[in-house]
Amino acid sequence: MKTINKLRIKGMVCARCMTVVFDELSLLGIEIDSITLDEVSFIGGLPANIDFHEVKSTLQKYGFDLLSDKKEALIILIKLAVAQAIVKQFESKNTILFSVFLSRELNMDYPMLSSVFSEHEEMTLEKYIITQRILKVKDLLLTTDKSLTVISDELGFSSVSHLSRQLKSYTGFDTYHFKNLRKNSAISQS
Repeated sequence: MKTINKLRIKGMVCARCMTVVFDELSLLGIEIDSITLDEVSFIGGLPANIDFHEVKSTLQKYGFDLLSDKKEALIILIKLAVAQAIVKQFESKNTILFSVFLSRELNMDYPMLSSVFSEHEEMTLEKYIITQRILKVKDLLLTTDKSLTVISDELGFSSVSHLSRQLKSYTGFDTYHFKNLRKNSAISQS
């Protein structure tokens, strides 16, 4: 019987998720070597006496699931690459062509990535990228004093008006709504 040295897990999106998975698997008697957002590696492999279904149901109890499908694993990699591209674009202030970045990072043609993503998710890859960029815009509006012009430049939008339209289209709110939320939050904290 082949030793299972790692499991791919769907649904981990933050450090708290990794902590929950670590704690729950440890309670099952599994010694964990390392953990990332999509994978858990075991010291000496998964013990033979561990009930695989118990592991799966424990993970599902917290909204996680085991990845067994290569396409599901690819979706996770695409989402991680999109997040990486947004951070890289924000830090470098250079426009990134997501199709080129994803193709290079994942070593696959963009149409293939887009097709697999659309097949398994409830939106197209293009819409997912826009949604993630808008979430970053919202975060910046709620947590900084940066102007929409600066944010537009930092996140590679073609213009401030384009960003404003995207923000309104995806959230239903304009820039002033988010700035007012930030101001009201600052007032209530003082």
